[in-house]
Amino acid sequence: MGRQLLRVIAAAESNMGIGKCGNLPWDLPNEFNYFLSRITSVSTPGKKNLVISGRQSAIKDSPLPNCYSVVLSRTLSSVPENANYLCRDLDSAIQLGSLAPLSEEIETIWVLGGVKLFEEAMKHPNCDQIYLTKIMAHFDCDTFFPEFDQEIFRLVDEFPGVPSEIQEENGIKYKFQVFEKVSKQSI
Repeated sequence: MGRQLLRVIAAAESNMGIGKCGNLPWDLPNEFNYFLSRITSVSTPGKKNLVISGRQSAIKDSPLPNCYSVVLSRTLSSVPENANYLCRDLDSAIQLGSLAPLSEEIETIWVLGGVKLFEEAMKHPNCDQIYLTKIMAHFDCDTFFPEFDQEIFRLVDEFPGVPSEIQEENGIKYKFQVFEKVSKQSI
């Protein structure tokens, strides 16, 4: 089985809130477009990314370019609209993208949430990066990004293709951040 890179991507407000009643509590179209551009970009023509989300975190818009979409659910019996695959758990979704024939096409596996999926993905040995937009404001949230060990995933000062300056949209400041897994040799 191939070792597909596994990456987590999310945005969180000052108290690490990521949602309210199943929705984003902020309206930041440029931040969301950046989010989409990260998960749909591939470096090799003909490759695609595998996007994994829980059924409540799935992007409900039209299918994403350069992506296969996997929705995780233990209760659904058919593949949801705008998804390509339905899996019961993270391991089966990773296996789907890591075995032939799909493994030949997959460049990166992205995890879009929810909370339990984020927790599980960040503990997976293939998870090498966390893309976490830091929203510099407080919003009323009922869902929070899980804590993670910042000795294992360290904030990178600058990362290729990721703006390092503070952004502002609709009066809300935010900063794109990348946390990279530290190899055991450098600890």
